[in-house]
Amino acid sequence: MNEPDRGAPVIRPARDGDVDVLVAMVRELAAYEREPESARMGADQLRRALFGPSPTVFVHVAELGDVVVGMALWFVTFSTWTGCHGIHLEDLYVRPDARGRGTGTALLAHLASVAAASGDGRVEWSVLDWNEPALGFYRSIGARPLDEWTVHRLDGAALAELARRAGQPGEPRRRSG
Repeated sequence: MNEPDRGAPVIRPARDGDVDVLVAMVRELAAYEREPESARMGADQLRRALFGPSPTVFVHVAELGDVVVGMALWFVTFSTWTGCHGIHLEDLYVRPDARGRGTGTALLAHLASVAAASGDGRVEWSVLDWNEPALGFYRSIGARPLDEWTVHRLDGAALAELARRAGQPGEPRRRSG
């Protein structure tokens, strides 16, 4: 990899040509989070999600020089309590050699500006409870943990079993477009 420029990161929407590096960064993040085998997404899957007829996820990348060194992958949510959309940040990742240069802050600041410009009420994400560097970073930008909420997940065999209980096939979710 080229040595990134030492200047401020440039944040921009991902382009089709970024897909391979995005998949690589997802795998790097999974390895850091001690679950490399869980990162099974391929380039074609991400390309369809980002650039298909009804995009469901969005990515902004951070460049130092002409090298993509970070990403923020996110999707739109909706709060029934506030009646406003929000943003769920699925993955924030900055490559190790680009950390400490304001790249993560720049990505989150840009995402906050997207939310504010869209009238969204919040940006939310999950972080592993052992990831002290991330927890400290998030506190430093004013984020607060929601200790009273516990994330739940239904997947694999449990998802299939519960779906079977519906007694009839479900309909695919509607997408705007």
